[in-house]
Amino acid sequence: MKYTEEHEWLLPEDDLITVGITAHAAEQLGEVVYVELPEPGTEVSKDEEIVVIESVKAASDILAPLDGEIVEVNEALADDPGKVNEDPEGGAWFFKIKPSDLSPMDDYMDEAGYKDFIS
Repeated sequence: MKYTEEHEWLLPEDDLITVGITAHAAEQLGEVVYVELPEPGTEVSKDEEIVVIESVKAASDILAPLDGEIVEVNEALADDPGKVNEDPEGGAWFFKIKPSDLSPMDDYMDEAGYKDFIS
């Protein structure tokens, strides 16, 4: 698993990358009350805002970590956005992207690097 400075986690699986937010980010956001997801089939560019999260504290965006196509979204979050607080690094993933280029993954932090980043 890799991590971004925007507190996203990236899990490579075959030719897809599953994207969610870290437990640290979920804790900072507070109670999540709304999640707006992109449509599957959407072509995105790295650093483009593609998910909107609203919590009782603030609104936040999730950025595309790579160029590619959104191939699947976690529809369960639309009905139950609180899952983001309950299981941020598991069942509350946001989307799966088929990247056009995997090389930017090398620029992201591993778990140890992320733990140093947030401490």
